[in-house]
Amino acid sequence: MGAPDMDELNFTDSELDIHVRNAIRDVVQGNSDFYNQLVAVIHHKERLGAEETALLVTCLKAVTRAVSSVNIVHHRSLLAAIFGMSLWNYGTNVMDALIELLVSLASSSGEYVDLCLETLVVNFMPPPAPDSYFLQQLKQPRGLAKKDQVLDRVHSTLKDIANVVPLSPLRLEKIVRDRMPKIYMKEPLIVMYVENMLRLEGGVMGELVGSTILVALVDRLIELDVEVAWDDIMQDDFQKGIFDMELEDFEGHADHVEQDCNELSREALIQKFFSGNLTAEKLDSLMVLTFEHIKSCFESGRLVQVFEILLQSFQTTILTAYRAKFVQFIIFYACSMDPEICGKLFADGLLDIFASRLNPEWRMSAVAYLASYLARAKFVPNPFVVDMLASVVNWCLLYCKNQGGDINQKAHKVFYAACQAIMYVLCFRMRQIVAVPRLKSQLQRMHIEDILGHPLKPLQVCLPSIVEEFLRLVKANHLFNLPQSCVDFSLIESEHSRAFVGMERFEMLFPFDPCLLRKCDSYIRPNYVYWSMVRSTYDDGEGGTSDEEDAADVAYDVGNGMSIPGGRSYDDEENSDADEFECSLDKMSITPGNQRFMQMPSKIRPSTSPESL
Repeated sequence: MGAPDMDELNFTDSELDIHVRNAIRDVVQGNSDFYNQLVAVIHHKERLGAEETALLVTCLKAVTRAVSSVNIVHHRSLLAAIFGMSLWNYGTNVMDALIELLVSLASSSGEYVDLCLETLVVNFMPPPAPDSYFLQQLKQPRGLAKKDQVLDRVHSTLKDIANVVPLSPLRLEKIVRDRMPKIYMKEPLIVMYVENMLRLEGGVMGELVGSTILVALVDRLIELDVEVAWDDIMQDDFQKGIFDMELEDFEGHADHVEQDCNELSREALIQKFFSGNLTAEKLDSLMVLTFEHIKSCFESGRLVQVFEILLQSFQTTILTAYRAKFVQFIIFYACSMDPEICGKLFADGLLDIFASRLNPEWRMSAVAYLASYLARAKFVPNPFVVDMLASVVNWCLLYCKNQGGDINQKAHKVFYAACQAIMYVLCFRMRQIVAVPRLKSQLQRMHIEDILGHPLKPLQVCLPSIVEEFLRLVKANHLFNLPQSCVDFSLIESEHSRAFVGMERFEMLFPFDPCLLRKCDSYIRPNYVYWSMVRSTYDDGEGGTSDEEDAADVAYDVGNGMSIPGGRSYDDEENSDADEFECSLDKMSITPGNQRFMQMPSKIRPSTSPESL
């Protein structure tokens, strides 16, 4: 005679406890009838009625009270049914009974800890449904309420398990990393998973799991970043540049450009590049989540702690990722939140890598990042820029003393990368620096001309458009005494520069070029310097400006309480009441005089970058 059907019996809680305990015991002896019914009740996936829900809750509680009798070998089907349950499929009564059982299992035996943790981590996202039922529900208030009910219980249960099993956070970090959704998963799901990762990092277990979670997140962001092909970004001629278009594209339309709405133009550009690109949209959403987390860390006073982890991840992952286009702006944004500590740590770390004996490609990447950061970060004061430049220049001077011979792109590639970095920064910062006598004098004492005039001939190797813009600025601002051979424009674009640029991809090494991700842009733009904000004008193509005129032109508001006028020092001892720099640039033409010069790399010349329209 078989065991009675559980659905047909009216057990009291105490009677059901006895039946469940006996079923768990008897299956070991080969009597599995009641045990199988118990498994069937827990495994039931269809919509439950009120009586079925009450029976399920009662059975879960009964198993919880009999958990000491559960064996991982003899009760595989029961455990599989329990660990296969999703909180998203049930009401709060079943949820509470299930999480109580998970805590009891985790505390009863170390064999169950990983299984319990994994069950909870799986609930970071709703279960897959062919009709995307849960994703549709999450767009409604009821669905959002369900999300809160589930995730609040998930995170409180993870904390409860950590309290009874102190080593569980160390096991949790691996599970969170291993269960991360693949990059091809739908955006709402991967975004929800990352939300929970960052909630863990910012919660009570953050000190134990935070570092691993942040590193895993950056790794996944890099995977998405490299999946966004350059062809997805540049639909026009690649030689026109990644983010910008040639200045001449706007010739004859200057009035329209000046009158156009920057916001609308920016949106049109982004729409052109990324409309329908699912990978770019996922990356955009995930980076915004990361930005918001960084902001919350700053507000809670733990940004420096988090930044140290991000910096380590940057040095091991982002710095060496050639095709990274956007993820590096995470570190940029963190620096903008705390320039005094995080910003300095970032720059000093890059300088240390550059001056080290590490892999030459890493050193070249580090100095390129340093140059791009110093040029683009509106929150970096000019005195700090000059000090960083002095360190790079001193390295180059020492290198020149120990080197002879002629051009050799391969043997001296780190040196050439450093020279290009110096010129790149000065293309952005020179007018601000020379407007302050103290900084101008410091710049002149660096003897940059000794580097540029060295027999290694960096001006004939580095990217010609940077070299030419740099030389024009030098001439306009009456800096350095360069030999005539150095300023001969006919020698700039030589076979050496073409070979070196092609070999080392120097045209790609400005990692903080404008970020063309729709949502990210609003976080970066307030603290970002676009080339159109600093582009000089030249009377008749070669005239200069006085220090007084420069001082009136080069001050602009940082947007976070700091300002970086030309006379700014570390201790704010110098102040400027000049108009915002962008306003003065509105009067400038978009081409230097009436002459057609070789232009700056499209990534840094004024065109369709958001602030230049």
